[in-house]
Amino acid sequence: MGNVLEIEDLTVEVGDRRVLLGVSLTLGQKETKAIFGPNGSGKTSLLMAIMGLPKYKVVGGRILFKGQDVTSMPTEERARLGIGISFQRPPVVRGVTLKDILLASPKLKGDEESALAMARRARLAEFLGRDVNQGFSGGEIKRAELLQLLAQRPDLVLLDEPESGVDLVNITFIGDMINELLDRRPRCQYSRSGLIITHTGNILDYIHADRGYVLVNGKISCEGNPRQILATIRAGGYEECARCLS
Repeated sequence: MGNVLEIEDLTVEVGDRRVLLGVSLTLGQKETKAIFGPNGSGKTSLLMAIMGLPKYKVVGGRILFKGQDVTSMPTEERARLGIGISFQRPPVVRGVTLKDILLASPKLKGDEESALAMARRARLAEFLGRDVNQGFSGGEIKRAELLQLLAQRPDLVLLDEPESGVDLVNITFIGDMINELLDRRPRCQYSRSGLIITHTGNILDYIHADRGYVLVNGKISCEGNPRQILATIRAGGYEECARCLS
């Protein structure tokens, strides 16, 4: 099976600052990979560049999705091709209800009964009539983001610190939703690949990652077994990863 995502020597600027410096990685079909790194290391910038947000300007390298070069493609085209993202801090969308955004998904095609069933599974049925993220708690925002991805059913799922701002009561449920989203059960109709950003690594207590990368100062310092990487980070901090890079 070919790679779903190939990032080749990617260099990205935000304003006049380079936030990624020659990053390369691949993600195969049905694979989930985790990217660790300290705050400000470029983790979120990587996901935003893959998604094609205009603020993140690619000045070197390229991004391939299912073999197609999407480096210069607008965000909405990438979404149509099958890339979905859950933001760490998504905005409030005033004037658009959660129900509106679910029914706008081409996969649901306006099916209100299916939208209600999905919202019930996400414990968000009572939020369907509210503006997206308006007055939501941290856990409710994360569940709403994952609910939208479940409706979209993308081939590539980008998750930016899904455990951030989530209490211990919600994180198990968030983990269950991510596992549903990245379903790899035998004969599953939809098999997705995932790239998960994490600072603490706590989300790995609830989901499985096949491989891990450490991003420090815009560069990948190492890759390997995500559990081993996490144990090293917890023992010595990200300073050890920075020493490996230098």
